[in-house]
Amino acid sequence: MAGPTAAERGAKGAAGAPPGRSSTGPGPEPGGGARRFRVRPRVLLPALAALAFTGGAVWLLYGSPWLRVDHVSVSGTRVLPPEQVRSAAAVPGGSPLVSVDTEAIEERLRRALPRIDSVEAVRSWPNGIGLEVTERRPVLLVQQGGKHIEVDAKGVRYATVDTAPAGVPLLHLPAGRSPSLRRFGADRLTHEAVGVVTGLPERIGRDLRSVRVRSYDSLTLELADGRTVFWGSGEEREAKARALLALMKAVPKAGHFDVSAPSAPAASRS
Repeated sequence: MAGPTAAERGAKGAAGAPPGRSSTGPGPEPGGGARRFRVRPRVLLPALAALAFTGGAVWLLYGSPWLRVDHVSVSGTRVLPPEQVRSAAAVPGGSPLVSVDTEAIEERLRRALPRIDSVEAVRSWPNGIGLEVTERRPVLLVQQGGKHIEVDAKGVRYATVDTAPAGVPLLHLPAGRSPSLRRFGADRLTHEAVGVVTGLPERIGRDLRSVRVRSYDSLTLELADGRTVFWGSGEEREAKARALLALMKAVPKAGHFDVSAPSAPAASRS
């Protein structure tokens, strides 16, 4: 007996399909539209609070009248008047404290006031700027036209003063047409002298009155009571200092000491 025809099989398959579905595939989602998303209050409220906090913080730092520069303090000065430092710093008064460029302030001060060795500009909340200054200290003086040029421990000539600071020795360099000066230059000879002076034991440094430089390898220290020390070059500074201390102890009445060769120092009365 012949089996069911194709039409009969199709009718049977349609009759056996679940309600709401076609026999050929899944049907549309209930409702027939796009899926909807709901924003829950417990997510939205914290986001709005964070946005409000950020906006408030930005306004407080940049827009409020309470965090604006209204004073500048200066500390660490010895010679420079604080008002001169404030003027050279040119801190923008009334500006939001957070927006002040502290690095630019430091650069202006170093450029305008060579006496400043280092400076740090710091924000002093809620409305101030602090300038912490370290001034250069003279270790040698160069006489020029009745005045004195101060030289610091780095060999920098940074200021000219009318009155010599107490206790700072003089530096005598060769004359302008000296072969040694032409060969090595004043800066290098000054650095050699500075290196010798800053490395001296305190006992000798207290008695030092001047340093006379004739050439790179000919430095002479002039001490109190007319005593002199031929130092030679700026090399072997520690060994020369030890030799000088030993000589002064062994020959206390000597007027001249020679430590240019520290392994064979010498002393004499003249």
